Amino acid sequence: MNPADAAAAAATSDVGILSMFWSAHIVVKAVMLGLFLASLWCWTIIFDKARLFRKFRNEMENFEQVFWSGRSLEELYASLSSQNNTGAAALFVAAMREWKRSFQQAAGSFRGLHARIDKVLDVSIAREVERLESNLLVLATVASAGPFIGLFGTVFGIMNSFQSIAASKNTSLAVVAPGIAEALLATALGLFAAIPALIAYNKFQGDVAKAQARLESFADEFSSILSRQIDHHLSTERANAA
Repeated sequence: MNPADAAAAAATSDVGILSMFWSAHIVVKAVMLGLFLASLWCWTIIFDKARLFRKFRNEMENFEQVFWSGRSLEELYASLSSQNNTGAAALFVAAMREWKRSFQQAAGSFRGLHARIDKVLDVSIAREVERLESNLLVLATVASAGPFIGLFGTVFGIMNSFQSIAASKNTSLAVVAPGIAEALLATALGLFAAIPALIAYNKFQGDVAKAQARLESFADEFSSILSRQIDHHLSTERANAA
């Protein structure tokens, strides 16, 4: 809006949020709209991640209940190998697939099997963590950049107020209020986008750390089980060779 026009319309201007947006400078409008869209994007990610972590915890609990129920590993692998698995089930299937490949090769392949299984488990954990961390960088970016983008709009709003003063040669509150109002609205939108993003980012990073620790704990326990099986096979081979 032209500063002179802004000064002329100041006395009759509405102070509603929508009217402040439409009367704001084009740059401030762009800042407000960008921050609003960023906030919507963040909330979409927040709800999606909340659903993802809830699903992850439920799947972990269900799988661990079945795994420690005494069910045969072969039966469990047969039931899961054809499915799209996540969490601990994905680790189990990947390790069991490497285990079964060793039976299809020469007997000497057992000697490096434990190291290969540990590597497979590490890669599977990395993939699961990457899946859980996806889009968290967006929350971190909005949390750090949102207030500064809002401040950028604030600067233009204050500049608009000073231009209105210069155009009208009047320092009354009615002249400077529209520019100050749009400046404060830009600041508020920056905080509105940044604060939930920051809180959610910290919360989800903590959830990722807990999930990773839980996956690593299961991987260590399952690796120990397979290690005992490997030792048993190797001792049987030595006995047969003797």
